[in-house]
Amino acid sequence: MRSAHRVETVRTAERTLMARLPEGALMQRAAAGLAAACADTLPRVYGSRVVLLTGSGDNGGDTLYAGARLARRGAGVTAVLLAPDRTHPAALAALRRAGGTTTTPHAAAVPLSRADLILDGVVGIGGKGGLRPEAARLAELAAASPATVIAVDLPSGVEADTGEVHGAAVRADLTITFGTHKPGLLIDPAREYAGSVRLIDIGLAETLPPAPALESLQHADVAALLPHPSPESDKYRRGVVGIAAGSARYPGAAVLAVAGALRGGAGAVRYVGAAADAVLARFPETLVSNTGPKKAGRVQAWVAGPGAGDDPTPVAEALASDVPVLLDADGLRLADRDTVRTREAPTLMTPHAGEAAALLGISREEVEAARLTAVRDLARAYDATVLLKGSTTLIAGPDPDTPVRANPTGTPWLATAGSGDVLSGLAGSLLAAGLAPLDAASAAAYLHGLAGRYAADGAPTGAHDVAEAIPAAWRDITS
Repeated sequence: MRSAHRVETVRTAERTLMARLPEGALMQRAAAGLAAACADTLPRVYGSRVVLLTGSGDNGGDTLYAGARLARRGAGVTAVLLAPDRTHPAALAALRRAGGTTTTPHAAAVPLSRADLILDGVVGIGGKGGLRPEAARLAELAAASPATVIAVDLPSGVEADTGEVHGAAVRADLTITFGTHKPGLLIDPAREYAGSVRLIDIGLAETLPPAPALESLQHADVAALLPHPSPESDKYRRGVVGIAAGSARYPGAAVLAVAGALRGGAGAVRYVGAAADAVLARFPETLVSNTGPKKAGRVQAWVAGPGAGDDPTPVAEALASDVPVLLDADGLRLADRDTVRTREAPTLMTPHAGEAAALLGISREEVEAARLTAVRDLARAYDATVLLKGSTTLIAGPDPDTPVRANPTGTPWLATAGSGDVLSGLAGSLLAAGLAPLDAASAAAYLHGLAGRYAADGAPTGAHDVAEAIPAAWRDITS
């Protein structure tokens, strides 16, 4: 699992660790790891041209010390000093002793255009807002250079705690981060600026708190969550999920939600809605009822809303049940907030950015620019678990002390009609199997992302293909 901690938490942990170490040891650990990672990206260190974009403070110090190590191995290293009077003095002296040179931002265009490697050490994890004009110009020159760009701890100009980007920022091919991930490295739009991310161990784990601000599950974590039938399993033990979805106008939403539930391992699916004929034609094993959720029969979870239209009754009946309920699409619009908040059984909501914006009373652009804030606000407003779909899918529980989860498997190929319906059915099947909403949403998002990649394989695909690829993704995770 990847864990990410907020800036203040990291700073506190660093202070605690530095008090136990010789002066400067922590910075030397970071610089050594950074220099080794830089060497790995170069065809050879000797004779390569390296440019350091160096600001003030410890981030600039890490960059300069790493540059000194590369210079001692024969690289030609030039440091562009944005704040000469506030540059880390010991690190700058080390660079010069190793044969490195310095220049000003005004004279940086030529060395940047000829560089093989550029290190971004302009702003550290405490930076706020976009880059200032002089640094923004350097970021533009770095982007135009053929060199590999490596961000030191975090791309300069992005918000470490939130993943927000306000103005100009460095776009890195690789980010080398120290001690722990920062939330912004796992959340768009900042994640897009980070490129690949590599974590360097500097011994910080022993002083960090056990609960991070954000976490990102990996294969092994999801494999541990996925349910497996036992020899004594029957359809009820495996989980029966109810699907209240579809309408005369949108029968396909019901078909795709049922597909997601069946491919997600549900023991059985009970369907209620206007698309019964379409569902049975595709999945004859579905248990169909025309009585609504209240009288449909035994289920362990309900999925309510995909393509349901304007009738609030099925959503209200599902919410009145004593089992977990997943609300998606029209179900989000039709659900009464107070009803959701006062339910004894848990609720999982799965909006995209536009739906989240409508529920929060803000613009879609505000949600997409501050995804972490939006998912937390929505979970708090509804006292529910919220899966916010998008370029980075985020899952937040109603307890503000529980880490938010960022899904790492998303792909742009999932931006296709009906993909969300498949995800709803898949997550509903995991709720019915007994997973807690946070785990069900996390595992479903992970599986859904992998299935999207498998179904597309670099070419256009549809939601039905994504559903059919879920078993392959499941096998890959659990093998």
